[in-house]
Amino acid sequence: MSIKDIAKLAGVSASTVSRVVNQRQYVKPEIRERILALVKQTGYVPNNAARSMVLKRTFTVGIVIPDTFNMFQRELFSIIEHHLEGFGYRTSFFFVKWEPESEMKCLRKLKGEKLDGIIMIHEVSHPEFYEYLTASSLPVVLCTFDRPELEFLSIHVNEEEGARAATQHLIELGHRRIGLLSGSYFSFAAQRTVGYKAALEAAGLAFDEGIVERAPSYSAEEGRDGMRSLLSRAKGLTAVFAETDELAIGAIRTLFEAGLSVPGDLSVVGFDDIDICAFLSPGLTTVRQPIHEMGKKTAELMSALIAGELAGVDSTTFGFELIVRESTARPRA
Repeated sequence: MSIKDIAKLAGVSASTVSRVVNQRQYVKPEIRERILALVKQTGYVPNNAARSMVLKRTFTVGIVIPDTFNMFQRELFSIIEHHLEGFGYRTSFFFVKWEPESEMKCLRKLKGEKLDGIIMIHEVSHPEFYEYLTASSLPVVLCTFDRPELEFLSIHVNEEEGARAATQHLIELGHRRIGLLSGSYFSFAAQRTVGYKAALEAAGLAFDEGIVERAPSYSAEEGRDGMRSLLSRAKGLTAVFAETDELAIGAIRTLFEAGLSVPGDLSVVGFDDIDICAFLSPGLTTVRQPIHEMGKKTAELMSALIAGELAGVDSTTFGFELIVRESTARPRA
């Protein structure tokens, strides 16, 4: 199967197919989609070595992800990788922990690779990392977070409003003593905490640091341990807002082990709506991020940046949806 064969099947010229495969401009969206579908259907594989020599590109996009990624991040980078592949790009993964030494190690690896662009799923803190990204002139897309002070495209949801909606849902059910399971790092956790506080304030409820547990990470294990800590010291809780679904899942496990029912004794709300939430018993009430749309948009923006089809800096803020399932109910009288 050659590029001429694809052109014949698509009813276009070989040069049009070449422009699509090589991420050039000036191809109508409907024609681009038809060609990409044929490429996938026929299994046509472009000669990447030849493309790289002609276009002076590597057709490789680096994706920075956390060393211990959660289910949401796993789903997200899988979606991004799939769509980048459709645009003709390979992916190279760079793992990093929330530690300065790990971030600098990851940065050294990035510098040693020839990449066409970088997608940041993991939010780093070391200033040298962002200094490199700014100075390198490589296309950069921040996925799931924003850094307004930096001139990078970003994809994320309104974290604060999503957390506010989750907490407001519990308040409307009649809950007045609502615990918070949060993480210790990342801007999204801080923004979700702001939303939690805003919902309490709007309802005339005082924020109580004594019913807040900040875990070192966002795993189910940390949610389990954090819920144990809350149960041991926070009396009178009727509900908990967990800032990720995995924290919520761990919390529900602790409640089960303690002989407490969800939502009979405590209601639980999460955030993200990872696939497993709908299959839990009880199903988890949570804030849904449009993960497929976010992943697809990230890949599209990166492809457009590399091809020179996009200029300027902008932030794409996706909407969220509160998904109400069986883990929340009115508190017992």
